[in-house]
Amino acid sequence: MPDYPRHDRLRRLWQRGRELLGCELAVMCGAMTWVSERHLVSAICNAGGFGVLACGSMGPDLLEAEILATRELTDRPFGVNLIVMHPELEALVEACIRRRVTHVVLAGGIPSPGVIRRLRESGVRVLCFAPALAIGRRLVRNGADALIIEGSEAGGHIGPVATSVLAQEILPHIREVPVFVAGGIGHGEAIAAYLAMGAAGVQMGTMFVCAEESVAHPAFKQAFLRASARDAVPTVQIDPEFKVIPVRAIANEGTREFVRTQLEVIGRYRRGELTFEEASLEIEHFWAGSLRRAVVEGDVERGSLMAGQSVGMVKAIRPVAEILGELVAQAEDALARLERGRQPAAGPA
Repeated sequence: MPDYPRHDRLRRLWQRGRELLGCELAVMCGAMTWVSERHLVSAICNAGGFGVLACGSMGPDLLEAEILATRELTDRPFGVNLIVMHPELEALVEACIRRRVTHVVLAGGIPSPGVIRRLRESGVRVLCFAPALAIGRRLVRNGADALIIEGSEAGGHIGPVATSVLAQEILPHIREVPVFVAGGIGHGEAIAAYLAMGAAGVQMGTMFVCAEESVAHPAFKQAFLRASARDAVPTVQIDPEFKVIPVRAIANEGTREFVRTQLEVIGRYRRGELTFEEASLEIEHFWAGSLRRAVVEGDVERGSLMAGQSVGMVKAIRPVAEILGELVAQAEDALARLERGRQPAAGPA
């Protein structure tokens, strides 16, 4: 693992996050389907951060194989991200327990107390997403070991509230467990600011897509390098009856195709050709194939280019250790300036 210089201030501020994750830097890599696999996860862990495998639509057998393959590349702790709406969630939980995963991130909805309890009883640390203060408090009561608050600046499926607002709403009021902040973070100065507000660490995804160790298609990475923050936009919901969760991605033909897909599927529902559940599922399934086309096959015109607004700060393809080293240096510099500003001015000689 690299030796990060001038890290003393950060160590104090994100000590709770480091202890919970079991790593040197309380920087989690967000679980990005097709991107957050064994190579990127292990590289982040080996560089001192905390990688999280994206289970996505995997079944239990495939997830177990990916966990074992990741262990071949790192001996450090890493997490597994499970979608709570997955039809095989219970089997995936058991797979994580069987393979002695140390941390599970429950995403894509509010997990049941039973799922949290099952994981914790097996010694797994559980992290949950809290989109509001009331939900965060409920998750803590239900046994979550830590919370993640993710604002609408993030890539992929997003909520309606900005990161800065969520941080003000939640950080001053939830102290019982560590809270990690995510969404739109692309510079160490932002990391320092959220830590100073009470965060235990941060989660970042977009900044690691163009890492050398990322298996994302070269064309996918080039699309990130070309994009500005304004290019990463949320999708449009066509019909209020279909509560389609917005997805933030770099605008392209795939973004426009999603609008057409919604219109076509909703039309079939109105004509009685599909049930509401079938129509909703078909709309949601659009993203699974579309994302794979972009990340794996390199179709950056029609595939989904899921990215957070921090994409404008992705400037080069670099090793994970270099990305983390720069973020640490930037955060330390910001904390040093803050510390100097608090010191009383020297009096006259």
